[in-house]
Formats: sequence, C-alpha cells, structure tokens
Amino acid sequence: MAKIKFTKNELKRQKDALKRFLRYLPTLMLKKQQLQMEIRKIEAQAAEFRRNRELRFQDILSWIAVFGEEVGFSELLTVTSLDTETGNIAGVDIPVFQDIRFEIAPYDLFKLPLWVDKAIDKVKELASLEARINILAKQAELLGEELRITSQRVNLFEKVKIPETRENIRMIQIYLGDEQTAAVVRGKIAKKKLVRISQ
Repeated sequence: MAKIKFTKNELKRQKDALKRFLRYLPTLMLKKQQLQMEIRKIEAQAAEFRRNRELRFQDILSWIAVFGEEVGFSELLTVTSLDTETGNIAGVDIPVFQDIRFEIAPYDLFKLPLWVDKAIDKVKELASLEARINILAKQAELLGEELRITSQRVNLFEKVKIPETRENIRMIQIYLGDEQTAAVVRGKIAKKKLVRISQ
C-alpha cells in the first residue's frame, strides 16, 4: 500500500479517486460482458463453419482418390487474394472476412479428366471455409486478449483499488477526527489555564 498523507487535500484526492473508480468500474464490467458474448458468438460461428467444412469434405471422400491422378491440379487453382476489412468490437479492431478470390489457370477440357471442374469447385469451397475459420480464430484471439486485459482491470478496481482507497479515506478521516478532537482538548486546556491566570 502506498504511503498516504493525512491531510484534507489527500482526503479530497482519495475521495475523487474513489468516485472515478466507481464510475469507471461499470463501464469495464459492461465491456467484459460484451467481449464474452462476442467471443461466444464467434466460437459458435467458427464451429458452424467447421461442421460445414467437414460435411463438404465427407461429400468428396467418395471420389477423392482421383486427386491422386496426376493432372497438375496444384497449378490449376491458386488463391489470388483474401479480402478482409477492419471491424470494431468493444474498441478492438478485428479482421472481418469479405471475399476470397481464386485464379483458375486455363486448361484443356479434352485433355483433363471430367472430375477436374467439380474438384476445382469443391477445393474453392473448402478454401473459402478454411479462410473464414482462420479469420474467426484471429478475431477470437484478439478479443480474448482484450478480455484478459479487461478482466485484469475489473479485478484491479474491485479487489485492490476501491478497497484500498476506501481504507485510505477511513484512515485519513480517523486521523483528522483525532486531530480535531486533540485540538479541541488543547483549546479547552489552554482556556482553563488562561482563566486560572486571569483570576
């Protein structure tokens, strides 16, 4: 605990600090609740995308063996850009998925097997889902870090600053009360002495 001065100015400073802490604490608690709610939403959304990815993957399992057939598939499809924009949740800037663009290299429909067209579509779907899942994971990570910091601040105010400031105010008030009582007693003693001297 920091050393405090037992003065009226210090008492006023401590009372002002307590008012600030008590005014700021509900805002922090609200931010903490909002972050928790948003993280739950993001996790639910990511779980939905993972389920969707799994369903899509199960859908292609029956004919995925043809991917082993050498057709230079990796050269046919490349991701050209992943577009995101910046969103803001409770003061935290997060990436928000916008679009994913692919480039499909020109290929001869007569030379490549029939499954290539369908495979390109399926890989695009899976890559899009994977990009969305990764961006949601980044959102959850950023919001989780902010939640950790906000929780620490809430705990600091609730468990340290507010009780400490209240105790400081109590101690200063006791000290000032004792000083005032002592001053009154000294005044009475001095008055009695003056009365005795004047008699």
